Amino acid sequence: MHIPLHPFRPRLLSSLQGYDRRRLGADISAGVTVGIVALPLAMAFAIASGLKPEAGLVTAIVAGFLISALGGSSVQIGGPAGAFIVIVYGIVERYGLANLLISTALAGVLLFLMGWLRLGALIRYIPVSIVIGFTNGIAVLIGLSQLKDLLGLQIDRLPADFFTQISVLAAHLHTLNPAALAMGLACTAVVVLWPKSYQMDTAPQGAWPRLKRKAAHLPGTLVALAGATALTAVLQLPLETIGSRFGGIPQTLPSFALPEFSWMGAKQLLMPTLTIALLGAIESLLCARVADNMTEHPRHDPNQELMAQGVANLVSPLFGGMPATGTIARTVTNVRAGATSPVAGMVHAVTLLGVMLVAAPLALHVPLAALAGILLFVAWNMGEWREFAHARRFNLPYRTVLFGTFILTVVFDLTVAVEVGLVMACVFFIWRMGTLFRVEARSGEDLPAGLAPQTQVFSLYGALFFGAVAQVEDLPQRMLPDTRHVVLDLHRLISMDTSGLESLKQLHRSLQLHGVTLTLVDVNEQPLSLIHRSGFEATLGSERIVADWSALAQVPGSADQAPARQLSQGPDA
Repeated sequence: MHIPLHPFRPRLLSSLQGYDRRRLGADISAGVTVGIVALPLAMAFAIASGLKPEAGLVTAIVAGFLISALGGSSVQIGGPAGAFIVIVYGIVERYGLANLLISTALAGVLLFLMGWLRLGALIRYIPVSIVIGFTNGIAVLIGLSQLKDLLGLQIDRLPADFFTQISVLAAHLHTLNPAALAMGLACTAVVVLWPKSYQMDTAPQGAWPRLKRKAAHLPGTLVALAGATALTAVLQLPLETIGSRFGGIPQTLPSFALPEFSWMGAKQLLMPTLTIALLGAIESLLCARVADNMTEHPRHDPNQELMAQGVANLVSPLFGGMPATGTIARTVTNVRAGATSPVAGMVHAVTLLGVMLVAAPLALHVPLAALAGILLFVAWNMGEWREFAHARRFNLPYRTVLFGTFILTVVFDLTVAVEVGLVMACVFFIWRMGTLFRVEARSGEDLPAGLAPQTQVFSLYGALFFGAVAQVEDLPQRMLPDTRHVVLDLHRLISMDTSGLESLKQLHRSLQLHGVTLTLVDVNEQPLSLIHRSGFEATLGSERIVADWSALAQVPGSADQAPARQLSQGPDA
């Protein structure tokens, strides 16, 4: 069997056609801007995940460069993402750092295979209610995980379990540090209130709007981080910093190293690997779709994007990095800053590398409460909270999947939430499709003229599949006592599966036992093909499968044979 494989062709190759100095200047400017935005986020994501801050920087540099250079989107920015915080923290808690690196690399292989086998389009079949549910759940868990540093609580390490986290936080509230709380809330306020470039008027009028537009060139996260670091260093505030907890950040990239691998250890990493791969695929392709809607560039190639994500997640842990995916906030910033090609994403990675090599000593005084305040804003911003308020406008299945996935993500984990959410979505889909199928008895003026006496006509509507066969099985109970002939009008039956076919066979056998004939009229192509291939045509008799109502006159016993009468067209013919 031939399996069509997707060719490995990065978007960068086509983007460089006709590339000029103007586009290069725009990409460099956008890349530097995104690099500045990514700096505090990369460290914050790593620390919140239970890793050292350099793990986030390495991921943004190595994986960010590879995702842009090899990906299928023109402007997507890759790197560590808030969605991975809860997943990574749980893996580190249960399996250790070495196994996180192995699981990330294995997820990279899986992502590459998904793209190579052209499975990128399948990600779009995940219902939006599931995506919103687990995204909001992850946002809640991120916010909860930041309370320790925001409040300055004296806790060695938070557990990964939701209820245990709440219990531990409550038990240590007496160790609250007012300075940490004030610093964290102040940083949150700065990020929230600082002018956003994507909200600015392109041609501001007046001194104040122009000043706000200039200020918006600096990201609020960087302003908050720089101000908090300066205050902590100058005033010697009693706050835990990157230096006091981690000893600072190295000024070089970690050396290339293969994590210790064993098949016995890899077996227990199956679920973490699937979780990283699934979440990375969903996040990256959702981000790419957002970017497509904001630009006039060619739409992204989902399979190439997955292959690039796979390479990035395979290489990043070899330098001590964490899982990476497409990041919506940084991608939007990249678009707003005027990026024209993947070169901007590559410049963003080089910018981060330059900052790491030059300014790493300054990170010693970065207060962890400031990073916690920034991540609270990130958690709030990533949640689709309005969907909860609007849920009452939708039907019960949508609300059940949405809130079920949300609760399962918070209480258990993302893997369980997505698995159960998909099962619920499938069950509700089957139920909904089953309700759309119906069997209607035709009588009186609705009946075609010229039918033989004691003939009953039923029309089938929709799709006859395993979730709807009960209505066909109940037909004998709906027949009139003196019925000798049953005609099924299948003009509006659009499709049928093997379970539906079996229900027709069972109906035929049941009618035969009572001396009643069965005739099928106006059968559509798909059901007719299945009837031919299954051999049911021979069982029923080819003369009892007629093309239209006029041909029914040729079927023995099904029509009034009086020559003066002529069959009329049925209402659905």
